[in-house]
Amino acid sequence: MSTALTTRPTAVTVAAWRDYDPEACTLPGMFLGDLELTGPVGEESDRLWQSGARRVRLTAPVDLADLRAPGAAEHAVRALSLVRDLTARAVLVEWRLRLDPAAPDDTWRVLSHLQPPQRLDGPADAAGALRGWREGHYLCKCLWRQGPGFVQIRDRRWGDLRRFTAEEPEYREVIGALAYGARADSVPDAVLADFVGERLVLEVGDLAWWLPYRVNRWIQEAMAI
Repeated sequence: MSTALTTRPTAVTVAAWRDYDPEACTLPGMFLGDLELTGPVGEESDRLWQSGARRVRLTAPVDLADLRAPGAAEHAVRALSLVRDLTARAVLVEWRLRLDPAAPDDTWRVLSHLQPPQRLDGPADAAGALRGWREGHYLCKCLWRQGPGFVQIRDRRWGDLRRFTAEEPEYREVIGALAYGARADSVPDAVLADFVGERLVLEVGDLAWWLPYRVNRWIQEAMAI
């Protein structure tokens, strides 16, 4: 059974610049344009980076509150994947997030390894949640790495360091399957349950999406991560 999404990808529309600084972004040659990203998200992220993008703004909010429309879950997962991949490269991402008001109060914390959104809607104390997200964010907060014969996740979203290490190849295979979203029923139940229990997978409609990123830019010595 294929684990990949088979629906036609929906475009994620962004604006991109070659620099972080708003003033520098007004200079000639800094604006890369308004772009419709319709290809595989991993390839689109690489293309943005290679083109010099260091500031990227998502045009539409990422909406996790209403996933009833056809393709809504797929579009949300594509947008979240772009934010995750660009966060891993330390690109400045400007985005907005809408969470389901009925979701647990700490749902925002599950996503707190991503660059904080400019606006957060949904939680009862959205302002407090966004403030906590901004004040507590840093690169490498929740990442995964692949060693010889194992995978390891290092997670600091909850304040302490939590490690998850697996030698079984099916864990690595499920990470690959869920990296850009897949139906939850397309991967082994036991492995998915382990990842969901550790809050390493986000369920978006009937899709499951892998949360940690493989970091591309280290901010300190690897021994300290």
